[in-house]
Order: sequence, then C-alpha cells, then structure tokens
Amino acid sequence: MRDLRIVFMGTPDFAVAGLQKLVENKLNVVGVITAPDRPAGRGQKIQQSAVKKFALAHDLPVLQPTNLKAEEFLSELKALNANLQIVVAFRMLPQQVWQMPEFGTFNLHASLLPDYRGAAPINWAIIKGAQETGVTTFFIDEKIDTGAIIFQEKLKIAPDENAGSLHDRLMHLGSDLILKTVKAIEQGEVATTVQPKQEQLHTAYKLTRENTKIDWSKPVEAIYNHIRGLSPYPVAWTHFTNGDAKEQQLKVYKATITSAEQSQELGKEPIGKLKVFNDQLFVATENNWLRLDEIQLSGKKRMPVKDLLNGFTFQDEAKTL
Repeated sequence: MRDLRIVFMGTPDFAVAGLQKLVENKLNVVGVITAPDRPAGRGQKIQQSAVKKFALAHDLPVLQPTNLKAEEFLSELKALNANLQIVVAFRMLPQQVWQMPEFGTFNLHASLLPDYRGAAPINWAIIKGAQETGVTTFFIDEKIDTGAIIFQEKLKIAPDENAGSLHDRLMHLGSDLILKTVKAIEQGEVATTVQPKQEQLHTAYKLTRENTKIDWSKPVEAIYNHIRGLSPYPVAWTHFTNGDAKEQQLKVYKATITSAEQSQELGKEPIGKLKVFNDQLFVATENNWLRLDEIQLSGKKRMPVKDLLNGFTFQDEAKTL
C-alpha cells in the first residue's frame, strides 16, 4: 500500500464535499489550494472560499496563489512534498503543477466525459435535455478535461429537476468517487481508459449574460429546459414591456409547460405574449404556452407569481422581448 500525501485544490461548495470525505476517512491531506479571498455580496465584504473555511476549521494548511506559475507558489507547493493532487472545481493548472506529484493529479468533473467538457457541465446537461449525467475522475493532461478516465458513475436526471438539485446529488456522488479513486491509487490498482473520440459532443460553455437569456422563438420544451438548467443560479432571464416602451428585466426560476387542454383555453397568440389567466401568468411560444411559476422583477424579491400578481399588474399589451 502506498503512503499518500495529498494536496487538494478547489474553491466552491461542490469541492468541499470531496475534501470532507478525505478528512472523514483520515487520509493524509498535507495542503489545500484555493482561490484568494474576494469581495462578494451587496456589501462587497471580503469572503473566504467555501473550501478555505472548511480547511481552516480542520487545521489544514492553506495556500491561495493568484499566479499558479509564480516561483514563490511553486516552491511552497513543492515543500508540501505531496505525491498526489486532487482537483475539484478549481482552475486550469500549468504543466509544472499537475506533473509535480509522483502519482499524478486527478480531477473530478461533473459529467460523463468526454461529453460536456468545460466550465458548466451540470447546467448544460439539463439545458440540452439530457436524461442522464454523472461524474468522472481522470488524470489531468495538457488540454481541458481530456485526460485518461479513471472511474465514472452515472445518474438519471429527473424530468423536472433543476440545476440546484442536480448539483447537490452530483456533489455527493462525486465525493464518493474521489474516495474510490484515492483508494485505488493507494493500492496501486488504477487502470485508466483513454477518452473515446465522439463526433457529436456537447460543450459545457461558460455561462454568460448572453447565453442565459431566454430565446422565446425556440420550442417550449427547449425554453423549459433552459430555465430549469439555470435555476437557482445564475438564472434564466428576459426583457419585457408592460404595454409601454420601457424595457424591464424578468428572471425566471421556475416554469411549467401547459397541458394541451389549458393551451387550447389560452388560444393562439404571437410568440412572447404575456397573459394573465385564472390568476396565473403565461408566455406564448411557438408551439405551446409556458406558465411562469416563480420569477423576479428588477428591484423586487424572487417570489411565486401568484404573490406577485397581488401587487403587480401585467397589461394586456405586455410581452417578452
């Protein structure tokens, strides 16, 4: 059995579960690398990353480099004398970092590689209407998410699941896979698989203001998947006008595709038409109506539509843009 000395690299809550699993199983974590403290929230107070908070609470040494190629950081990392590095939701590593440990550097990715390589695999799997996803551990190489696969675990995506609930389920599944991977490396029993070449691969692009905006010209199923794939963060959004020329922003956290019967009741309207019917709010799409269940207007709190309608009136000419 190998005597492992582990350096763990990660920043958000998703990474904490893996680090916690290592600590709980009394594995030798000799250092934690995470993002520098940054201002966050309305007050822009300096905040520590979720991984840093956990590491400090468990007396683990923490490094917070701004430049992963800086000589000072590379010296500090080398001094930890790690023989295995684990990366979860961190940054792209320079070659001199991922090649440093004797037993390599492996990454946990929240998809079934090679599909959904990139920054936001959980969101894009739902946005694209995937019925299955999972987690993958793989050894890092010089490209992004292309290294040899160690293990994978699959997970079904529920038809009404959003990115928040899928994130949490993959987080726990991923922490178990990290432990399984470490144990295999510890025993010297790792057999890797080169990622298969597939012609039709989805890319998990970084989420931006442009690609999170709702395109109302798409079929209702695609819009529904877009909304749940971005909920609760960073949230799908649209502009609308309320019977005047003024554009307002509307964020959509939850929506429902209407039944055929209800769609017939609502009738045929131009794409983007906003309609209040039976104390509910609907948007016309190309092939159906979409009921908006939970939204947020600019300057207001996120709330159920039925609560919003108690104090806000959508005019007959209201429409999305």
